[in-house]
Amino acid sequence: MSHSHKLCAFIGASFLLLSWCDFVVLGELHQDFSKCLDFFHRQTPPKGVIGAGYQPICQRFENQYRFATMYHREHRTPLYSAYIISSADGKRPNCTWMYEPQLAFSLASPEMKPFSTPVDQNVQESQAVLQDYKNSNYTRGHLNPSMHQKTRKDRIATFTLTNVVPQRAGSNSGPWNSLEKEVLRKFKAFCEGPMYVITGAMPYANETHWINNRMSVPEYMWSAYCCPVYKAKIPKDVRPLFPTYAAVGRNDRDSGEEIVPVNPKVRTPLRGYDVRKMPLDTLEGILAQRLHMPISLFEGKCQ
Repeated sequence: MSHSHKLCAFIGASFLLLSWCDFVVLGELHQDFSKCLDFFHRQTPPKGVIGAGYQPICQRFENQYRFATMYHREHRTPLYSAYIISSADGKRPNCTWMYEPQLAFSLASPEMKPFSTPVDQNVQESQAVLQDYKNSNYTRGHLNPSMHQKTRKDRIATFTLTNVVPQRAGSNSGPWNSLEKEVLRKFKAFCEGPMYVITGAMPYANETHWINNRMSVPEYMWSAYCCPVYKAKIPKDVRPLFPTYAAVGRNDRDSGEEIVPVNPKVRTPLRGYDVRKMPLDTLEGILAQRLHMPISLFEGKCQ
C-alpha cells in the first residue's frame, strides 16, 4: 500500500467514515469572519456578541462563499445569518438539505454537503439534522431566504440547516414571509448600492425551549437591513426607513405583547404571528436586553 493510501485509511478509520478521505483538507472554522467579510457593511460583522458556544461560519458552496452565519453549537441553531440581498433570477429551488462537515470534523471539507443516510454520529452531535424537525410542529425557517439570492447556486446554498431555525408555519408562510417580500421591494425600489441584511433568532427570556433536548426554539425572529446608498428623492413616508430599519416577528402566538403587540383583527391561523417594524436602535435595545450582550449590527449605524 502506498504512503498516500495508508494516510487516507488512517484518517478514515479515525473519523469512522472512510468515504470522507476525498474531502480531507484543512478546515476553515475560525473565531471570526475573516474569509467572508464582504457580506457585512464596511466589512465589519456585528459587535458585542459574547458568550461561549458561538461559531462563525463562512457558508461555502461549490467553492464560493455565499453568506455568513453565527452558529450556536449548544443550541444547534444560528444566532443570525448575514447576506447581501438580490432579486432572484429564477424560482425557489427544490433542494436536498445540507449540513456543515467542519462542525463535525475539524479537518473536514469547508464546503456544505448534502445529508447522507444514515447520518454520521459526529454530525448529529455537532449540529441540527433533519430528524430534529420531524414531527416537531415546526418548519425550517430560513434566516437567509432563498428568494433573496440572485443565482440558482446562491439560492441552493441557503438550504443548509445551519441557516434555519424552528419556525412556526403561521410565521414562516405568513407575516414573516410578507416582511421578506417587503424588504426585497424596498431594495429594488430605493437602493442604489448593496443592501446588507442580518436576520436572526431571539430565545425565550427565562428558559430555553428545546426540541427533544437537542435544538432550541426561538420566541421571536428579527431582521435588520442597511442600505447606505439610496435614492435622493424618495417618498416622504419612506424616508424614515433609510438607510436602515428593522423588525421583530412573533414565533409564539402565546407570548406576551411587550415586544410585539398582537393585532386582534387578524384572523386565525395567522393571529399571534405579528411583525413589528422599528428603528435599528430599538431592535438593538431589545437584543441587548434579551441576549444579555451589547450588540451593534451595522458599523457606524449604517451611516
